[in-house]
Amino acid sequence: MSNYSVILVDDEEEVRQAIIKKINWNEAGFDVIGYAENGEEALELAENLRPDVIMTDIHMPFMDGLTMCRKLKEIVKNTKIIIFSGYDEFEYAREAIKLEVEEYILKPIDATQLKLVFERIKKSLDEEIEEKRNMERLKKYYYESLPVMKEQFMGSLLEGKLEEAKIEELRKRYDIDFTAPFYAVAVIRSEALNRDSEQYKEEVMYSQLIPVSLKQIVNENLENLLEYRSFIYLEWVVVIAMLGHSREITKLLNGMNQICKITTRMLNVNTSAGIGQACDSLIGLSHSYAGAKSAFEYRILLEPNQAIYIQDIEPKSEERISIDENEVQIIMKEIKVGSQEELQKSIHTLMAKVKYSKISIAQLQLSLMEIFVEIIRLGRVYEVDMEQITGEDFNWYQDISKFDTLDAVGNWLLHICMQVRKLIRRERTDTAKLITEKAIQYINENYSNQELSVDTICGLLNVSAAYFSTIFKKETGLGFVNYLTKVRMEQALRLLNTTSEKAYTIAGQVGYSEPNYFSYVFKKEYGISPSKYRASQVENNDK
Repeated sequence: MSNYSVILVDDEEEVRQAIIKKINWNEAGFDVIGYAENGEEALELAENLRPDVIMTDIHMPFMDGLTMCRKLKEIVKNTKIIIFSGYDEFEYAREAIKLEVEEYILKPIDATQLKLVFERIKKSLDEEIEEKRNMERLKKYYYESLPVMKEQFMGSLLEGKLEEAKIEELRKRYDIDFTAPFYAVAVIRSEALNRDSEQYKEEVMYSQLIPVSLKQIVNENLENLLEYRSFIYLEWVVVIAMLGHSREITKLLNGMNQICKITTRMLNVNTSAGIGQACDSLIGLSHSYAGAKSAFEYRILLEPNQAIYIQDIEPKSEERISIDENEVQIIMKEIKVGSQEELQKSIHTLMAKVKYSKISIAQLQLSLMEIFVEIIRLGRVYEVDMEQITGEDFNWYQDISKFDTLDAVGNWLLHICMQVRKLIRRERTDTAKLITEKAIQYINENYSNQELSVDTICGLLNVSAAYFSTIFKKETGLGFVNYLTKVRMEQALRLLNTTSEKAYTIAGQVGYSEPNYFSYVFKKEYGISPSKYRASQVENNDK
């Protein structure tokens, strides 16, 4: 097992190095992978490196240790936290307990104590990993859940929520023998008992067991008739028949009709079934399922206790199509944040569904209108000029009718979506540059404010800290803290060169409340203290 990772946080280099020398980290099972001088730097480092442990001082500039811990729990919840401090105050300890800090150590840090602390933390981390890696427990859970997952798979097939490749992947994963030239879906349901009847009041449990009894009757009567899968889905008993030829749907119709008669006689409740049209692929089961449910609804107009075939009552039902909200939103999501390949795949899947349904051009126009309305709404949100993509005289009714094939329509739709995707990304880039420019301007005008922080700027710009930190570093090459320090040091250098102000006065003018910390940062930046720098400048001028 590789070592666990540690980040040390303290504003004094000497303290960090002293801690490093306290124990043999490799022997203890840890590697120190990073350092931070304050809470803001530590948060940025933790988000990038995801350490197992963070060891931090309480008192630091910009953001104290406890504040950092609170925010850290939102970013990397599983990271263990060790707090060390020179203050033995109850309030600090109590707050640390609230934050679920692993250890609270008082300075000066004893090497033996530190070693024991990391031994305890390593044991805790080992136990957590061991629990996660307990494959036997995971296997047991998987096999216990397998029947439920198979039913969920069947339900997803019926609802049309799976792509062809995903269907095949799950079929193999769950070891379901589900291959046939044709398929058809049948649904069967017994009417609920009247809740006001004495029979219902006396036989509530009986009525709840009706679907289970109905499924058993289905299995007993279809077992030697054809290949099928049956399961309870929502209020239905669903049968997916596997047919050698589409004409074999007659067997399914006759079998389900017989089951309705038997169930009515045995359970003393009206029972009807609906049968959808045959399809030649598993992805077509959603259309057959929808047809079966539609057929079932006609039981009100026909004699009860029989099976109803959708083709008998709606000869052109296979020409009907509905593009549900989920399919539209998937395409919108791919336009906003998906890759070109993902967007292309979503539109290809949609057009394959359209092609399977063999709809007319008029129906296609109505179906695609929903997508174009959503694209226009999306364009307005990002202030995209849609005329730049479609032209001023764009009319989707007329434009669709110009195409000779569904493939051409699909390519045209993909082109529109790709153009919108491109312009949205350009808008995002321009927005990032504008936010960064405003932030830089604000820093240049307010660097002397000792309370200036990421939260201050994010509040003014109305963006989240995580988003701001990402785009600011991408645009400037520096994190916020480093950039602010750079500006403050440049201003300090200017004041040292052009004024006779004392170093502690200049410290306050560039945003540092503690002169000693200002001197520390200045020396780190330029390799010399402010006073020595000024003395060297005077000496050079005298020469």
